[in-house]
Amino acid sequence: MTADKQHAHALLDRVPADQMTAAVRFLEFLLLDPVGRALATAPVEDEEISQEEEAAVARSKEWFKHNEGIPFEQVVADLGFTMEQIRNHRTDEERDPAA
Repeated sequence: MTADKQHAHALLDRVPADQMTAAVRFLEFLLLDPVGRALATAPVEDEEISQEEEAAVARSKEWFKHNEGIPFEQVVADLGFTMEQIRNHRTDEERDPAA
């Protein structure tokens, strides 16, 4: 075990019981992928929801009470793609950061 890992274990052993949940959450945060970290640290949405948006959500919820959704895989196939193409998709910036 590396010295840093031993030090981390020693520090974890000293964390008070009432702070252990916070320590665990912090460690989980460190292990998140960049997207997960961005979502975890994103500001709370504070934009007002318009009456039109609320009505659209209500219509959607009502529709799903009486209808089955379409699986994502089916939408992908209907558009002429494969799931492998979707999984391997990269934006131009991801392919060439200089673009």
